[in-house]
Amino acid sequence: MRIYIGFDDTDDKDAPIGTGRLVRQFIYSLPNTCRVHGVIRHQLPRLSDIPFTSNNSSACAIIDVDSNEMRSWLTERAVSHLMSHCAPGSDPGLCIAEESEIDDGLIEFGKTVTGVQVTQKDAMYAARNISLQGLGGTNDGIIGATAAVGLTKFGWCGRFIEYGRLRDLGESMHVRDLMDAGIRVVSVDRDPLVPLLGDQVVNAGWIRPSLWAGHPTLQLRLVEYGIWEPAHSKRKKPKQGKGLGKGIDRKATVPCTAQ
Repeated sequence: MRIYIGFDDTDDKDAPIGTGRLVRQFIYSLPNTCRVHGVIRHQLPRLSDIPFTSNNSSACAIIDVDSNEMRSWLTERAVSHLMSHCAPGSDPGLCIAEESEIDDGLIEFGKTVTGVQVTQKDAMYAARNISLQGLGGTNDGIIGATAAVGLTKFGWCGRFIEYGRLRDLGESMHVRDLMDAGIRVVSVDRDPLVPLLGDQVVNAGWIRPSLWAGHPTLQLRLVEYGIWEPAHSKRKKPKQGKGLGKGIDRKATVPCTAQ
């Protein structure tokens, strides 16, 4: 069975790692009986009324397991990892669902979260048939965690921060190398050509394929005939003091669980 695990709000302004890194560390710790399909980062809105640390992103790990017993073990492992590694000033949330449990309402909730502010009550209603846990602070992380699961199942949002050999592909390669690694390619030029298998891909030291039609898909721009480069590069770090909407002088609250 395929399990979706959404994580959100695991850091604060002083945390050494963000949510994406925390989730990657989680999947690295799993045994071979848990087959990791990938980790997708989802962008949520940077609205003034929404507290967030720097980028307001959540992440979803997709993991295949063979039994309900393994699913239960995976849930316990995820909770333990989050509680051990989230920042003291964070508001962590965890959402876990089998693929068949993710309904249209959960997908629509995820899409809505990318555009407007919603509440914990909205998240708990959307996740009423699956496992949703707030694990500290204000528990606001349940919103982004739920959205991450819905958006990943939607299949047209987010980017892969972990997928197969993604981080071992190198600075320069051919389109064929990406296809062999399970990564589709598409030109996003105004008048697009088709990237051919023998075409070269340069400036590829940082590639994070988009989740398009449920598959990792790298957006490319034409440099010259037969040579392409990724359409998107690594984001520059925000200047200190920008977008730090949370993590300061917050009182801890008890965990909440909705199932």
